[in-house]
Amino acid sequence: MSALRERQLATLARERPALVVVDVQRSFGDPDMLGGHGLDAAAQASVAAAVERCAVLVADARALGVPVYWVELGTATPWRASQWLRDGDLDAPLGDDEPCVVGTPGAEWYGVQPLAGEARVRKTGYSGFLHTDLAARLRVDGIGWVAVVGLTTECCIQATATDAIQLGWPVYIPDDATSAYDVALHAAALEQLALNVAVIGSSSELSGLWAGSALAADLVPAGAGAGA
Repeated sequence: MSALRERQLATLARERPALVVVDVQRSFGDPDMLGGHGLDAAAQASVAAAVERCAVLVADARALGVPVYWVELGTATPWRASQWLRDGDLDAPLGDDEPCVVGTPGAEWYGVQPLAGEARVRKTGYSGFLHTDLAARLRVDGIGWVAVVGLTTECCIQATATDAIQLGWPVYIPDDATSAYDVALHAAALEQLALNVAVIGSSSELSGLWAGSALAADLVPAGAGAGA
């Protein structure tokens, strides 16, 4: 371990942590809904493993008193710029393959579920901070740093983590608790995140950081200040 990494992790151990779970929903994680994305066997295994690691981290966070914040995509109306990017038409209607449409199976959590009282944040774009109250919740709850996990690495994980550091929170990303639909893309996204956004590690290291935090036992419940 480099001297810089030692300093980074030592600093995190003195601050109040939180786990931010992003978009582990059926549209993004259920293999029955991913047929149109062309995942090869390696990518399918990577996504499945990431969902499993997210579930393990949620269980560890709860056991150690680390608050969990659930960030979920909830599409109700067309996102015009995204429709243009995907279809070339600003005014295209929501298609049958639109992910995470509110009230449909695709919007349901997959492989892991929030508990009553845990903070849930609905987003309509890539970042969990864009037009949401996530930042306010973290500040009221006294969170000093965040671990960001979920799907997918190059899209909503990258957007959420980038906004987190820009808003003042150090970011830790366990590389085995996020994934993309191409393993090379996943690796490239992690490399880019490591340059400017986050410390990259593993889920086991993250659980160890939580366990070693002197503040873990004194954490307030997620959403206590801002309302769940």
